[in-house]
Amino acid sequence: MSETQIIHIAREALMMVVILASPGLAIAMLVGLLIGIFQATTQIQEQTLAFVPKIIAVFVMLIIIAGWLMNVAIGFTEEMYAQIPNIVR
Repeated sequence: MSETQIIHIAREALMMVVILASPGLAIAMLVGLLIGIFQATTQIQEQTLAFVPKIIAVFVMLIIIAGWLMNVAIGFTEEMYAQIPNIVR
């Protein structure tokens, strides 16, 4: 296996991590921003107020797009398995 192939596989794996993690991070960031605006306008300074809505929002998002996330992960895995015969020692 050449150095170029290893770098390509590592880059693809990192991109897969970014693609799979970004929807959850985006939802958590959006909910955190909305809760922060709510806290600023009402002057409620409870630190734990943002955790429960973020967790609920991320779980709902995972339930909604779990099929798509799984298809993306399966496609990547199938591509990696397809490349096994091309590995040269």
